[in-house]
Amino acid sequence: MSANLSPAPLSVLRQFYALTKPRVVQLIVFCALIGMVLAVPGVPTWAEVRLGLIACAGIWLVAGAAAAFNCIVEKGIDAKMKRTAWRPTAQGELGDRQTLLFSAVLCATGSALLYLWVNPLTMWLTFATFVGYAVVYTVILKPLTPQNIVIGGASGAMPPVLGWAAMAGNVGPEALILFLIIFLWTPPHFWALALYRVEDYRKAGLPMLPVTHGNEFTRLMVLLYTFILFAVCLMPYIYGMSSWIYLIAALGLSFGFCLYAFRLWRNYSDELARKTFRFSLIHLSVLFAALLVDHYAL
Repeated sequence: MSANLSPAPLSVLRQFYALTKPRVVQLIVFCALIGMVLAVPGVPTWAEVRLGLIACAGIWLVAGAAAAFNCIVEKGIDAKMKRTAWRPTAQGELGDRQTLLFSAVLCATGSALLYLWVNPLTMWLTFATFVGYAVVYTVILKPLTPQNIVIGGASGAMPPVLGWAAMAGNVGPEALILFLIIFLWTPPHFWALALYRVEDYRKAGLPMLPVTHGNEFTRLMVLLYTFILFAVCLMPYIYGMSSWIYLIAALGLSFGFCLYAFRLWRNYSDELARKTFRFSLIHLSVLFAALLVDHYAL
């Protein structure tokens, strides 16, 4: 078979799909769904279910667009890092023009869905999140400051706010509590990854905290953030958003995250940093799942 033949359509589709960072977007949509569920008292009506499904589709499309745009901006950096070197843009399998057009179509389609069939507030908040991640974080913050994750984390913390706005048409204090949980979860989550990927970040020229301030300081910051996160994870119960079901889950998960961070601070290893990173994903996913169960259980 000639090496000059164009790739099969399925292969191209998979390349475009990979640009959307599916696992990340799935977590985004899941967190948005939690915001939707909590915004609706009791069991939703069919009209509310339909509205939620359209909102999830719109948020997925815009989040995928932001991820694809990120791949364009960071293709040079991605090519230098083992974790991201496989991406189609890093390998030159998809060009900038193709990827930009793909991102624009996803963003426009998702925004139209949200504006026409959900509400303008959700559309504008989702578009602002796109700009915050794709431009403010990726283009400005990430290459300039080791606080990139802290400041840029605001964009990543928006999904439950988007979900709440989609169903309620406003941004209530409950949505802001969920925002705060993800905002404070983001730094220890990413810094745990950066600790064992530090050479990749150094090679790529990115000023991640372990590169600029060293391993020991980063481990201390991970520990301190998990302590603050522990307190904030109790806020849904304190505010009256949830009952003892969520409280038990929040206590167990937050204690586990703090324990991992404490062990990492006291006795570092790359393997422990990997385990801390993986547990952080479990922490957020199960924490929000507990909110979902709690909402319908009592």
